[in-house]
Amino acid sequence: MDKFVRPEVVVSRCLGFESCRYNAQTVPSKFVSTLGNFVNYTTVCPEVEIGLGVPRSPIRLIDMGGAIRLIQPSTGLDVTEKMNTYTSSFLSSLKNVDGFILKALSPSCGIKDVKVYPGVGKVMATGKDSGIFGGEVVARFAHLPVEDEGRLTNFVLREHFLTTLFTVARFRELNMNRSIKGLVDFQSDNKLLFMSYNQNEMRTMGRIAGNLEKKDLDEVFDRYAPHFYRAMSTPPKHTSHINVLMHGLGYFSRYLSSSERKFFLDSLERYRQAKIPLSVPLHILKSYVVAFENEYLARQTFFEPYPEELVEISDSGKGRASK
Repeated sequence: MDKFVRPEVVVSRCLGFESCRYNAQTVPSKFVSTLGNFVNYTTVCPEVEIGLGVPRSPIRLIDMGGAIRLIQPSTGLDVTEKMNTYTSSFLSSLKNVDGFILKALSPSCGIKDVKVYPGVGKVMATGKDSGIFGGEVVARFAHLPVEDEGRLTNFVLREHFLTTLFTVARFRELNMNRSIKGLVDFQSDNKLLFMSYNQNEMRTMGRIAGNLEKKDLDEVFDRYAPHFYRAMSTPPKHTSHINVLMHGLGYFSRYLSSSERKFFLDSLERYRQAKIPLSVPLHILKSYVVAFENEYLARQTFFEPYPEELVEISDSGKGRASK
């Protein structure tokens, strides 16, 4: 497998980079720190960029007759227009970006579940929405992995984020140096990964990459891209992983003893029951790839979609159901 492409990630500056929160503190994130060894970060703090100081009185999302405004309750200052202008300018300036990690629950950067208040006084929140900056990120870059540091404590969401991030980065690099051979190799090397995510899109992408109609190079890539992003948009179900692992087993069935085959199938069943992580049957199958020197499977990103150093089995406890 080729060396990993280094993804371009936009990250909230307060996540360990600078003391720019309203209370002049940071919110260190172990994940963000570790990931920094493998990606290029562009940091952003929209609240500081629009002129709010550090420290500063907090701002809130306020429902003003059905219109959500961004207001500093202690002063009555309405910074909605400033935030909208900065957000549009900053996001439009991004040339190459593969993903975002934004501050959870922030009235500027939050991507969901940000509290919305009915007024500027001491009142209880009555709703939830996205922050102004974070909401626009989700709207403009729906095809890219966008998460907050809180959700990334969930194992399933973190796996999906990393897998998508590094796969998107590979495709971005390929897209900048287009060739039919490169696209065919990309499709081939990611086939099992795409199979685990979305088999229908995988087949469509395969037909487009095959280019039997001899379409123009740019047309082929422009047709391929939306299917690629759609395929990677939703975390794969554990049943899809099992199907791919069974598909992989088919390459080695005739070489395995009945006890070896039973051991692998038992591991799959334990994974199905959520008693062991995916890494267990995955590593068993990977050992067959090495032992029997299967060059095709050795190139499959399914076995290592992102750097192994980023594997972290800790979990928030929300399990497979998290979305």
